[in-house]
Amino acid sequence: MPAQANEGKALEIVIDGVAWERVPIKTHLVMRDDDLDQVLLDYARPVIRPADIVFVTEKIVGITQGRALPLEDITPRRLAVRLSRYVTKTSHGIGLGIPETMEMALRECGTPRILLAASVAAITRSLGRRGDFYRIAGPKARAIDGPTKNTIPPYDSHVVLGPAKPHEVARHLREVLGGEVQVLIVDINDFGGNILGSTAPRATDALALRILADNPLGQDRQSTPIGIIRRAPVL
Repeated sequence: MPAQANEGKALEIVIDGVAWERVPIKTHLVMRDDDLDQVLLDYARPVIRPADIVFVTEKIVGITQGRALPLEDITPRRLAVRLSRYVTKTSHGIGLGIPETMEMALRECGTPRILLAASVAAITRSLGRRGDFYRIAGPKARAIDGPTKNTIPPYDSHVVLGPAKPHEVARHLREVLGGEVQVLIVDINDFGGNILGSTAPRATDALALRILADNPLGQDRQSTPIGIIRRAPVL
């Protein structure tokens, strides 16, 4: 079946005069007990070509690593409740804007780092500058996904942490797929993105972020947690 773009997205994008395809791969709802290797073999392996770049969302990696936690299993400390009040919430995600996600940031990143990030952000925000909190808190904080109304159940009531050892995961998945492709573990949303794990050179990582900047997989109910980047054929 030909690839179909997610709603509001396009299968092709032009970067510096070069056309690239972004092929979303639809899967079943990936759960904790799923074998991520098998998910890639079942859904990605049949459609990949040599020189493809396979990108995998950090969310399904975290889920299959057992890093998706029900809200009721997280007891936020008083500090988490207080800090979460200062986080800007948007229509695209709550980030660390609820006590449960802030609590997990404190656990993942350490209290000193989060307090430093919050202190610096409080000063720079008053000067009209934004983004310093996550820059200082680091990729572990940015990769924490909170529940939103458009998230596929049961993850609409879970906090999903970023993957553990994402570079090792990327290298392992490349071997699983036969070693003929590059693999990226990505954290992409409508506000930007980060590559958490990669088997590719840095220049390729930077190009991939530009290719994926419009979040072609979507982040809601699309069930397309895997995708492929490839050069579009010249007509």
